[in-house]
Amino acid sequence: MTEAEVQAAVAAAYRDEWGQIVATLIGLTRDWDLAEDCAQEAFAAALTTWPRDGIPKRPGAWLTTAARNRAMDRLRRDTVGRSKLRQLAVLSRDPTEPAEIPDERLRLIFTCCHPALPFEARVALTLRTLTGLSTAEIAKAFLTAEPTMAQRLVRAKRKITEAGIPYRVPPADLLPERLTAVLAVLYLIFNQGYDDEDGSRALTAEAIHLARVLAGLMPTEPEPLGLLALLLLHESRRATRTDDGVLITLEQQDRSRWDRTLIDEGVAVLDRALPLRRRGPYQLQAAIAACHATAPDPQSTDWPQIAALYRELARLAPSPVVELNRAVAVAMSDGIPTGLALVDELVESGKLSGYHLLPATRADLLRRAGRTEEAEAAYQEALRLAPTDADRRYLAGRLDDL
Repeated sequence: MTEAEVQAAVAAAYRDEWGQIVATLIGLTRDWDLAEDCAQEAFAAALTTWPRDGIPKRPGAWLTTAARNRAMDRLRRDTVGRSKLRQLAVLSRDPTEPAEIPDERLRLIFTCCHPALPFEARVALTLRTLTGLSTAEIAKAFLTAEPTMAQRLVRAKRKITEAGIPYRVPPADLLPERLTAVLAVLYLIFNQGYDDEDGSRALTAEAIHLARVLAGLMPTEPEPLGLLALLLLHESRRATRTDDGVLITLEQQDRSRWDRTLIDEGVAVLDRALPLRRRGPYQLQAAIAACHATAPDPQSTDWPQIAALYRELARLAPSPVVELNRAVAVAMSDGIPTGLALVDELVESGKLSGYHLLPATRADLLRRAGRTEEAEAAYQEALRLAPTDADRRYLAGRLDDL
């Protein structure tokens, strides 16, 4: 067994098994720090043991047993009071069967995303416990100092203990609200990586991985499937979104470079969600993304269908950003003047004041309408508000074209 083979096997197991192992230990001990420490020790042991004994047929089971044994050793050394004795008694039972692990992992997802925790803490705790990203990696991804992120994690774990937040899947009457919170965390993680100008795939990969886990654990819930489909369809276009640091619009992207495998999977996942007949915002967004992803060229895009989907999305999850996107779809399906009128209504409402995509969208529609001077002024406003270099380069290019 070569060192490279062992390292590859351990790396694969870390990605695939970390969340399950930590979830199992937390379920048994209710001690988050102990669970993470013992999981880390189990992976370290694999690096020294597997070269000698070979890679086990079930790496996850081996690692779970190793982590559980280390937790038992730690508790034996530190046993104080009845709570520690109870933890040790639970760990002394037969090792957890693999069939029980997914349920523990589902409990962990909902506990990390409990509404009693601040939203930033939910994100950090989800990434730390379910994916194994280090505190430094999470801090870097969210442009936060590592000590700040470390404190956020400490406070989140303390809050879970002190507030008695239950380690469980919420009961049926609370599930829709809590599931919405979980999906929001995963979508934020994906978007943080997707909007990264450096094109880092770490966060998007983790978000897709967690969405797969959630969809697999809740196969009768359509919205986790909708989110997974949406993430896959977005990810399929990642390679074409920028060119030398300049934003490339959907209309101008090279569709031959889109990842057809991800598109096919995203459409297939969406097809599994829709027959459940409980439409939600993520399914609708995925359906919109599928309309774009399956059009062979911009002219073939089914804009009337997209406009109808945005109208339904605005009904289920009203927001001015959704209305802005609907205005674009209406402009493309019913004519530029009709869409431009909807954009002007948003301008007058002030709901998107300071949001660079409002003047940018208005500028594009004015350009298409041949109102060049007004388009130039709108592009200049958008350029002043643009938050990233990629956006600024794109808008500057549009101004040069005018």
